[in-house]
Amino acid sequence: MEKTDAGTTVGVEDPYAYVDRCDHCTDDGRCRFAVERGDVDPEFADELSARDFRCPVVGDPQESGLAGPWEWGDCRHMRARNRDRKCARCGLEERRSAHTEDRPLLEEHHLSYAGDGNQSANAQQNGPSEPVDADGLTHEITIYLCRWCHAKVHDSWASIEDPASPDPEAIAAREARWSREHAELGFESAAERVNEDSELSDR
Repeated sequence: MEKTDAGTTVGVEDPYAYVDRCDHCTDDGRCRFAVERGDVDPEFADELSARDFRCPVVGDPQESGLAGPWEWGDCRHMRARNRDRKCARCGLEERRSAHTEDRPLLEEHHLSYAGDGNQSANAQQNGPSEPVDADGLTHEITIYLCRWCHAKVHDSWASIEDPASPDPEAIAAREARWSREHAELGFESAAERVNEDSELSDR
């Protein structure tokens, strides 16, 4: 099981299995980092400019799957922060409470941290060989976990790959928020209020 620098488990064997698309990759399969921040790593930008800035992992987005010659671990600037607002372990969906200070149901969970220098053996053969550590520009991979699964994973006994259902406390918290949300969205027209007042005065 992969661990953080502090020695706590991240709950997965392979963080890259949770990468769908690098945050820097545009819809047409080009690397935004190399285009907009090439001064940070000129060697990297020059290498990708020779490829028309096409992501060497994604390749041609018209092809199915990842058609490029690199793996996600080969690129020293890869970053993937999952935006899917549901727990990656049990599937619990977030319900935000507007205008309250309630703790969110979901919490961001790092599978890998920027600046850890992760590089695969394949990178040493086919891709950049040295990570860029000065600005922490290596790999950051995050997903969302409900706070109940988050605690279980960091307690080092639960895996994100485990088949899991939402914790009963998680379901109760979600339903309580749904009930408050439903009550806040309730609407009574002026005509309905007049009818109610009229019925009360006739009694």
